[in-house]
Amino acid sequence: MDANLKTIFSSIRDNKRDITKYYELNDILLMAILAVICGADSWNDIEEYCIAKEDWLIKLLDLQNGIPSHDTFNRVISRIDHQEFERCFMEWTALLVAQPPKKEIINMDGKTICGAKEHGNKSPIHIVSAWACENNIVLGHIKTNHNYPKLYK
Repeated sequence: MDANLKTIFSSIRDNKRDITKYYELNDILLMAILAVICGADSWNDIEEYCIAKEDWLIKLLDLQNGIPSHDTFNRVISRIDHQEFERCFMEWTALLVAQPPKKEIINMDGKTICGAKEHGNKSPIHIVSAWACENNIVLGHIKTNHNYPKLYK
């Protein structure tokens, strides 16, 4: 099985009638997966995410009929064989885990958010962030204690 998310669900049987096919099943599933990964938790959220990312999605998918409606996402995803979907998804995640990670330097940066103050505290909030640029992953953000020692002058 190909580890490419764009084709990962191509083996799932499409139960839609040919005369009503405005979108490829794989495209609908890919849009829904991307939206859920980014925090969508309803059919409306999936549609809103896709509308917000339409310029980017058009470069990846065949969206000549625009972004599907939340009803289309609901109807199409509700009709697929969920065992087939689970099998494809599990195979894809297993392939991702099996791939050796890229070796890279972890980037870290600190910011002071001057306008944001904690309740009852007049000091600004300090945030440290870490990200893996080569793998396109934000590893995390953490609020730090503002009473840290000065490391340099």
